[in-house]
Amino acid sequence: MQEQTTAPVGQEAGAPPATPSRRVLIAGSIGNFVEWFDIGIYGTLSSVIAGSFFASGDRTSALLSTFAIFAVGFAIRPIGALYFGPLADRVGRNRVLAITVLITSLSTFAIGVLPTYATVGALAPVLLVLVRLVQGFAAGGETSSAVSLLFEYAPRNRRGYYTSYGAALGFVAFVVGAGVALVLSVAFGDDRMASYAWRIPFLLALPLGVAGLYLRLKMDDTPEFVRMEKSGEVAKTPLRETLRTSGRPMLILAGVIVLKGVAHWTLQTFMVSYLTDTMHFSQTASFAASTVCMGAVAVLIPCAGLLSDRVGRKPLLIGGALGLIVLAWPCLLLMSYDNALLAVAAMVILGLPIAAYDGAANAGMAELFPARIRTGAIAIPYNISVALFGGTAPYIATWLVSSTGNDLSPSWYLMAAGLLTLVTVVLGVRETAGPRAERVVAG
Repeated sequence: MQEQTTAPVGQEAGAPPATPSRRVLIAGSIGNFVEWFDIGIYGTLSSVIAGSFFASGDRTSALLSTFAIFAVGFAIRPIGALYFGPLADRVGRNRVLAITVLITSLSTFAIGVLPTYATVGALAPVLLVLVRLVQGFAAGGETSSAVSLLFEYAPRNRRGYYTSYGAALGFVAFVVGAGVALVLSVAFGDDRMASYAWRIPFLLALPLGVAGLYLRLKMDDTPEFVRMEKSGEVAKTPLRETLRTSGRPMLILAGVIVLKGVAHWTLQTFMVSYLTDTMHFSQTASFAASTVCMGAVAVLIPCAGLLSDRVGRKPLLIGGALGLIVLAWPCLLLMSYDNALLAVAAMVILGLPIAAYDGAANAGMAELFPARIRTGAIAIPYNISVALFGGTAPYIATWLVSSTGNDLSPSWYLMAAGLLTLVTVVLGVRETAGPRAERVVAG
């Protein structure tokens, strides 16, 4: 890939975007890294967090409360989307990305310094809720702005590949988060981990955020946004224009993202506590399974993105949805056999359809909308869907196990999400890439 040191600010209107530099790819994706690092750490350490922020007693109740607070952060994301999405269409992608990475990193750091239930009692979970609300508000503008930035920098025939880096780096964040949790668990042991060592990963978010802020402040906006600024095409009221012109594609996007919401946050946030508390693996074995799975998915996502550029988005989206429907129950069954190697294999297999889906999803949703309203049009349905189905996924999966007594019941929710997305893709999505493209997106 050809390296460039700065974004092509002076690019002529109508000229094809230059191949993104590594700096652009990192700057565009690092906010996802910080956001998902926090989510991954929160999910990976959910059992420890439950013991730190809630009264000792019913462990299932404490874990459900922990996941309920996790869901609170998602509940406010649509409000953040309504603010940051149209703002990015009006003032530029990189300015919004600088704001969101700063807020996300500071709020993640704050979790690492919060007092526990043993220190301040019931105030501890209240403070945790407030921090999660701030995180969720910033996250409402992160993904849509990052996807738009990477999409608008990418060559037309490599949009799937380059936009997939955002999702891939998010899984890398989970690898790093789960790996840090694994190292800390081995180094400190369960008692010291529960006492104070759990704070360390959250504190690491601050230097990560400072690095992300520096990269984003040094980066010019996308060639497409610069062209729109020069020609006076930037939308003056992007939210109003979005709601007036893009109702149907926004509904389609919401349905497509159901799989992402449920599968991502079941796999990334629920599975460690599931392996530990339901399947009775050690914390070390659970962290190891999560680390291997996330690493495999992170490697496969760009491969799937490249494939989506060649064969189209729909085959990857359909394959991902079908794969989740077919594989969810057998994979959870493998995890029930009290064998750590089988659990790792099951996690990796369950990650395969998610990698296929993620390789095509980011470019696919960017291609639904024109550049002048792209970020807001992505942000609003994306965050509503993620809030409804993603933020609640760990809670629902935990509740299913508790209420039904069936350890494999979370697979039902995964299968339902896969089915809903499959129907949406088959009936609503038009092909935008590959040899069978029905619609070509210019900007």
